Amino acid sequence: MAAAAPRGRQWRESSAFGRAVKLLQRLEEQCGDPRLASSPPSLRDLLPRTAQLLREVAHARRAGGGRGPEGPGGAEDFLVVYLANLEAKSRQVAALLPPRGRKTANDELFRKGSRLRRQLAKLTLIFSHMCAELSALFPGGKYCGHTYQLTKILAHTFWRDHCGARCVLPWAEFEMLLCICHPVEPDCTTLALRSTIDLTCSGHVSVFEFDIFTRLFQPWPTLLKNWQLLAVNHPGYMAFLTYDEVRARLQTYRDKPGSYIFRPSCTRPGQWAIGFVSSDGNILQTIPLNKPLFQALLEGQKEGFYLYPDGKNHNPDLTELCQMEPHQRVHVSEEQLQLYWAMDSTFELCKICAESNKDVKVEPCGHLLCSRCLATWQHSASQTCPFCRCKIKGQEAVSIHELKASATAEDSEDSNDNKGELQQVTPSNRPLPPRLNLPTESPRSKCQLRVAPLALPRLRAPLTLPRFWTEASASLEITSSPRAREGARGNS
Repeated sequence: MAAAAPRGRQWRESSAFGRAVKLLQRLEEQCGDPRLASSPPSLRDLLPRTAQLLREVAHARRAGGGRGPEGPGGAEDFLVVYLANLEAKSRQVAALLPPRGRKTANDELFRKGSRLRRQLAKLTLIFSHMCAELSALFPGGKYCGHTYQLTKILAHTFWRDHCGARCVLPWAEFEMLLCICHPVEPDCTTLALRSTIDLTCSGHVSVFEFDIFTRLFQPWPTLLKNWQLLAVNHPGYMAFLTYDEVRARLQTYRDKPGSYIFRPSCTRPGQWAIGFVSSDGNILQTIPLNKPLFQALLEGQKEGFYLYPDGKNHNPDLTELCQMEPHQRVHVSEEQLQLYWAMDSTFELCKICAESNKDVKVEPCGHLLCSRCLATWQHSASQTCPFCRCKIKGQEAVSIHELKASATAEDSEDSNDNKGELQQVTPSNRPLPPRLNLPTESPRSKCQLRVAPLALPRLRAPLTLPRFWTEASASLEITSSPRAREGARGNS
């Protein structure tokens, strides 16, 4: 009798997978109108991708025979919520699209500002979030929600300390846990917060959705204050808006350069896209890199790019969000210093090019290198960390300098608070990354070989470095740097 229960659950789960895939296939048949294949996100692209992901997950679940990390809030609970939500959202989309066999949709569906168009755009964005969520928690079809690494280290610590290995929990429980660190007023603010975090509108919060929210409204210490000023009170914030809709909305302000709006990026989860009217009347969209949104908006305001949120003359003051965070202090042990010196190097020197100082931190792994090496590495189509091969979800510009004062009792207390951060930035016993052939003004040796650009050799043998903690003989301070670029103009 006990063995029949797991078999019954597996049968119900398999049936739910089958229904979901068939429903997506029928929806795909309803997307015959070529006007539905506009810029991303596009239903004609999302539906087959989501169906394929579901097949991969179903196959992996059958192959595993129900074994693996389950428990409350695990893979099974997530899939129950996910599949029920997918079915509900699919039926809402089906009601908006023309019946199967009819090639053209209702013209109102594509009329600017119409109710049907807004409904379809929002549902398309929800499908985009659901596709990204499933891919993140089931890479290759295999569940990883219990080990999912949030991008921001403090957000990751909060989730694992309060939610454990769970990857999903009901909104009411999540709200109660969030109030431990960030109190929420029990009024309409709660509803606004839920609509911002619950990207898939399922009534639950997944670790993936929380990761996206904490990346958008960083830094962690002022998370809800950032959200309040940027999402609730700011007239430039637009939720559930696509690239095309941003262009359409800003058309009204073509004669008012400096008008702007911002939204979460559709194609790059966890990043912002800012649309603005340039001085020559063009409508541009950009994704700010390496910095919180409020910093990008303040810098853009000084440069004359972001002056009129949604065309309004009053631009909110965001300077109160610029309070400096406590500096991250990294202690380098005497043994580690001796290893750096033996290699004719220093902690702050980039270990890939050995020419420039480290000035960027890769997230979520926390490894440090120089921005030139990171740009060259990513230009070679690699989106993983060159040290540990962890997927790069974000990057933060930093500056490193030596503290003149020796270690004190205060430093010792700081070190206890930063041990988790230390493991993110000190050398580890991983293979050294390949040296990239970057142009330099003064090569360290005349015998230095030059090879074709981006011809990346294989990793060298690992160099074991100590991982134990000792009282530091040198203290280095890592601070966020305002130097960062903006880029990625185009569909976002």
